[in-house]
Amino acid sequence: QVQLVESGGGLVQAGGSLRLSCAASGRTFSSYAMGWFRQAPGKEREFVATITWSGGSTAYSDSVKGRFAISRDNAKNTVYLQMNRLQPEDTGVYYCAADKITYASVRRKSPTDFGSWGQGTQVTVSS
Repeated sequence: QVQLVESGGGLVQAGGSLRLSCAASGRTFSSYAMGWFRQAPGKEREFVATITWSGGSTAYSDSVKGRFAISRDNAKNTVYLQMNRLQPEDTGVYYCAADKITYASVRRKSPTDFGSWGQGTQVTVSS
């Protein structure tokens, strides 16, 4: 199992930016695709972005494409989510997760494809 700890959430005005970080420990981080998901109150957890083990491929939900950027630093065992032009609908708890299998593609976007989760970090965007 890999242990994941998110940080970087907070309160920001609409149009602002935040950068989330997710520090990993445990199993070989660099072998696994990583994803970011979010969950708003009363809603199901939804896919935000994913990145392959090498960082060579990424994928985004339509709602964040062009505004958010996922990246990773395998030397630091960390994955990032840069969030720009934030909107109130981006509010929620953001979770990072590690894929269940090694060397997975970015086609895997369901929460059930990911086996290790962080505790989440709250992002609140005010209008």
